Amino acid sequence: MKLGIVDEYSDLGSLLHRWEPRCKLIGLMVLIFAFSFIRDLRMLLAMVVVSTTIYIVSKLPVSFILRRLRYPSFFLLVVILTLPFVSGQTIIMSIGPLDLRQEGLIAVLLIATRFLSILTIGLILFGTAPFLNTIKAMRALGLPAILADMVLLSFRYLHEIGSDLQKMRISMRLRGFDKHRFSTRALSIAAWLGGSILVRSYERSEWVYKAMILRGYGHAPPPRGEFQIHSRDVITLGVFLLTAAGFIAGDILYGHGVDALLQ
Repeated sequence: MKLGIVDEYSDLGSLLHRWEPRCKLIGLMVLIFAFSFIRDLRMLLAMVVVSTTIYIVSKLPVSFILRRLRYPSFFLLVVILTLPFVSGQTIIMSIGPLDLRQEGLIAVLLIATRFLSILTIGLILFGTAPFLNTIKAMRALGLPAILADMVLLSFRYLHEIGSDLQKMRISMRLRGFDKHRFSTRALSIAAWLGGSILVRSYERSEWVYKAMILRGYGHAPPPRGEFQIHSRDVITLGVFLLTAAGFIAGDILYGHGVDALLQ
């Protein structure tokens, strides 16, 4: 099962690709947190402009983000289709038995814009550097070694588990299983498939752990001096920190326009 590699374009030569991994991790994560605090509608356009500009600077192709927005968009679509009709008290339009509410529309606009902007920045963070380098940057910034290793192994073996699942589905289809036919037998087979994947995952984790222990896992000294910071990295980090601070300050100074609109 091809899940897609998040760092498949990590060898491009954009400014963000050349940015020192630790500075990039700090700068983009601070910007993500700043986006998550935005509540004023007047800041949404600036958020979209900034995230789009950063994506253009990264030189990542449009197809990269479109492929990875496909599944998260299902969740977003559910929110868009339900929240305007169930949240709030101010009715602005009635569509049959459904009442379209102002507060729900405002909430949808905020959620959708923040969701897409944060996801875009996250994809830029992991798409402009090899995933292993990003993990090393987390280690260098103080992330415990066990957590860094868990993230790396989860990313690595998620693809392996997906490949096993794809092989099992092909095998079931060759034996006449029709996944589109709803029946008690189909449910039992699907349950067996899920249980088999869980058991295989557990067994694989045991094998990997024992192999790592035999190779001396846990006794190696932490890596040092793998990254070199230059003046341009610090300047770029300062620009991102100022941008994030500008978003938070603007949201505070505007007085939370959402609350003003709802009152």
